[in-house]
Amino acid sequence: MSQKIKWGIISTGHISSKFADALKTLPQAELIAVASRNQESATEFAKKHNIPKAYPTYQELAADPDIDVVYIGTPHSFHFENSVMCMRKGKSVLCEKAFTINAKEAKEMVQIAHEENVFLMEAMIPRHIPLLKKLKKWITDGRIGDVRMVKASRCAHGTFATGARHLTPELGGGSLLDVGVYVISFASWIFNKAPVEVVGLGHIGELGSDEQGVAILKYDKGEIADLSFALKTNAVDEAYILGTNGYIKVHELFAVPTKASLFVNNKEVDVIEEVIIGNALNYEAEEVMRCLNEGLKESPHMPLYESIQIMEIMDKIRKTWDLTYPNDKI
Repeated sequence: MSQKIKWGIISTGHISSKFADALKTLPQAELIAVASRNQESATEFAKKHNIPKAYPTYQELAADPDIDVVYIGTPHSFHFENSVMCMRKGKSVLCEKAFTINAKEAKEMVQIAHEENVFLMEAMIPRHIPLLKKLKKWITDGRIGDVRMVKASRCAHGTFATGARHLTPELGGGSLLDVGVYVISFASWIFNKAPVEVVGLGHIGELGSDEQGVAILKYDKGEIADLSFALKTNAVDEAYILGTNGYIKVHELFAVPTKASLFVNNKEVDVIEEVIIGNALNYEAEEVMRCLNEGLKESPHMPLYESIQIMEIMDKIRKTWDLTYPNDKI
């Protein structure tokens, strides 16, 4: 049995709590520390999740010599700062999506990971879902012919309090970084190359952040991705992969699916059904630990060049909206 891998978590928000729950299901993982911006929040989180160390600053956790890898669960605008701080202390990092605010930050972050010779990965759950890996084999086996189009939607219908990170520009709030990244990453995963043309339309709400948007990506052989995302719009969150000989439907919720269907001549000819184990964040944590055990510095399922490429696409999308973030470094 492999040696225990010791985790720390930066931030005590909702997603960090879900990640702590995920680690509890993995025998090789040992969650030993959490950090918040104040002692009270850190102590409360540590008590809830039975974590032995609770730090009142992120810097103290980064300096803890017992930690192997840190999960970054802070808002988007802090991903670069927090990840770099941990990597400069020799820590491996799993950084929540979206990877950064923009491509410039992403490139710098990857460069620092190389300089420090540490593992770094963007936390993108769908890349590690077993069902989606099986679906990819349908494509590589040629069962739908050549892929010509991808259509995907990831829309949430939320009510957000004033100051919530989801719609706060200073925190990188908005539909693009929060949920649009899922559909853009999905298209990137299917086509496995950068688009040659990117266009989009988005609605900027009264708080100055994008509440919904659509993007069209065109690739070098004429392939097209038709993508939609929103934070205040109800929708069916499905994905379709359309080929020359058939198509695949990834049923709702496509980012963490339990069913995919393959159609030829508009008739369902094959189905994959597989339950999600845990809350799905455990899959990405497992991938991190697999890579660490094998001495890898990045995951082949979510490579760093692709995280940069996805940020470049999102930069281009919001450029068409004339949308910038207060702390952009473009």
